[in-house]
Amino acid sequence: QVQLVESGGGLVQVGGSLSVSCAAARYSSNSFSRIAMGWFRQAPGKEREFVAAISRSGDSAGYADSVKGRFTISRDNAKSTVYLQMNSLKLEDTAVYYCAAVVAGGSGYYDRRYNYDYWGQGTQVTVSS
Repeated sequence: QVQLVESGGGLVQVGGSLSVSCAAARYSSNSFSRIAMGWFRQAPGKEREFVAAISRSGDSAGYADSVKGRFTISRDNAKSTVYLQMNSLKLEDTAVYYCAAVVAGGSGYYDRRYNYDYWGQGTQVTVSS
């Protein structure tokens, strides 16, 4: 069982930056390095959508077209934590952001909801004008 705890959401103006993080509680760094991680988001009235994902080692990452070039996913296996740095934020980035985890046998990243077994509780990101 992987317990994920997100933090760092909040209110930011258009064009601003925000970073959210997700810690795997009670998970050792050695165990965390076996987990592929992802970020998804869900805006009111919309489906949960893929944002970014990163492989177990951090060597590979993928992004939704809507955030490519603005968002960066990274991980620190020693701290059992994954991060999402969000720059040049737009109104349409407003959503609840969820981190997700899967104990992965492969070396790549995963960009589909059904790939993931564990989810955090979500953190609100609101972009205002």
